[in-house]
Amino acid sequence: MSADFTLLVWSVALTVLQAVVAVAGATLQVGLPALAGSREGLPEIVGWAGRAARAHRNMLESIALFAALVLVAQAAGKANAMTALGAQLFFWARLAYAVIYIAGIPWLRTAVWALSVVGLLLIFLQLV
Repeated sequence: MSADFTLLVWSVALTVLQAVVAVAGATLQVGLPALAGSREGLPEIVGWAGRAARAHRNMLESIALFAALVLVAQAAGKANAMTALGAQLFFWARLAYAVIYIAGIPWLRTAVWALSVVGLLLIFLQLV
């Protein structure tokens, strides 16, 4: 399996882990019965649990772009060292982003998000 595909698989695992962390935080705040119910009238999840949920939602948006780029690069036969570098930047920046966001460090969070976008751009530039 190529480095790009391997990092796509690990990015999916990271996305699932982020979901588990967000649900665990929400469970601590409102309890499992509230989360298992209709969720109507559910209070806002705040603090680290709210940040975990927002980081997860952001990852859901980003992984769709990453997956599309990796799949197109593979299908077009354009996967190379630069797409692998882009995939590495994306994955490691997204991992750092999740930790930094949950920890509540705002400017560093933005910087690593930008680094993940650079990873996407490196892959994109191999396709155009």
